[in-house]
Amino acid sequence: MVFRLLLISIITLLPLSTNNDKVDYPTCEFNDIKLYGKVKFVTSFPDIKIKFVESFPDIKVKFVDNFPNKCGEWQIVENFPDFTVQVVESFPDIKVKTVNNFPGKP
Repeated sequence: MVFRLLLISIITLLPLSTNNDKVDYPTCEFNDIKLYGKVKFVTSFPDIKIKFVESFPDIKVKFVDNFPNKCGEWQIVENFPDFTVQVVESFPDIKVKTVNNFPGKP
């Protein structure tokens, strides 16, 4: 009987404990990493693993040449990045769609 009550309580509370929101949009962060600024693409040991998609992205990204100060604006650099990303096909941390206008929250 106790086992059944424990099992029922776990099943009912499990959906409340999972967080489907990968990106914190008010602060534009993923795991305390700001999703704007200078980015370096790497092949190993990234801060974030991303996958480029056309539909259902977690964030829309605009690549800029200067002043990546707003959510979703990324400037590609080789030295002194704010964060590093690795492009993967399987098991990304976040899904990214590249845009020319209106970066940030999809």
